[in-house]
Amino acid sequence: MAALNQLMSFSRASCRLSSLTKAWRVPPQMSAGALGSVRHVSELVELPETHEMLRKTCRDFAEAELQPHAAAFDKQGKVPQETVKAMGDLGLLALATPEDYGGTGMDYLAYAVAMEEISRGCASAGVIMSVNNSLYIGPIQTFGSEKQKHDFIAPFTNGDQVGCFALSEPGNGSDAGAASTTAKVDGSNYILNGTKAWITNGFESKATVVFATTDKAKKHKGISAFIVPKPSEDAGRIGIAGQALGIAQAAFDCAIDYAGKRMAFNAPILKMQTIQQKIADMAVRIESARLLTYKAAALKDAGKPFGKGLLVLVSSKGAITLAYDTRNAGHGSWYETRNTITHRLPTFLLC
Repeated sequence: MAALNQLMSFSRASCRLSSLTKAWRVPPQMSAGALGSVRHVSELVELPETHEMLRKTCRDFAEAELQPHAAAFDKQGKVPQETVKAMGDLGLLALATPEDYGGTGMDYLAYAVAMEEISRGCASAGVIMSVNNSLYIGPIQTFGSEKQKHDFIAPFTNGDQVGCFALSEPGNGSDAGAASTTAKVDGSNYILNGTKAWITNGFESKATVVFATTDKAKKHKGISAFIVPKPSEDAGRIGIAGQALGIAQAAFDCAIDYAGKRMAFNAPILKMQTIQQKIADMAVRIESARLLTYKAAALKDAGKPFGKGLLVLVSSKGAITLAYDTRNAGHGSWYETRNTITHRLPTFLLC
């Protein structure tokens, strides 16, 4: 398993895009041969018409959909998925990638022109575009097998999903030779062990190009690149939410049982209004977490995105709050270590 400490997140949020974001694709004539006989940048008096068309399209999109929201994107620490999808529809996430692999099939001059205009509108959107084009797709396009190209480039060109590049680590930046992440052969597989940091697109990416040491004796020549799919993180969050939900339900059951048996003023404390209010609050928290967990699981089965962060927050925080409320409602006897709720509290805190 690759322990990837992904510290940069550009997660999903809502943002309605204008008609500029219709599925514009580069026309066939805008190909890698658009420069004709031009051999050096110094020979360029002006950009080819096709590249000027691309510049105008990118500038219009940036001025309408990026620049007005750039400050908000940076403050939130994320670029909305709808915006990333619009960039994919414009063909901007795989500009220099052949059409055979789902790319736009243009050249690197076109890529530079588009990067300039998008970054002019929003630097964060420009970074997402750059990482997907160059750092993620680039190594696979250059060194990957045909199967890897079709499996890990084609699905990452239209904005539905993005990739990321994991080289930097907490103890070093771009010095690949100093990487402490290792990869060891395990039968027909590799086991990656280490921590990566400052990974643009990290949380939202569906695959990662990870660099790890396979032979320390060779130093920087013993570094290998691995394509690591990320299909299981969402399911793991659902599992954590289900765990918190089950523990919370157990605590609630204990609360009902105890409140029905403990007597005060010749009546079960369950008949007291304050206890009934606490019980009702607990029931609402549990049912809310249950509905959110089940909805997330259904969306996962349908292959659709869901708010995994909200899911874990609601389920775990609700479980912890419920445990403390239940223990406090039980007064002194529930502080004993043999009590079910007291025993479960450390497990709650792990959720």
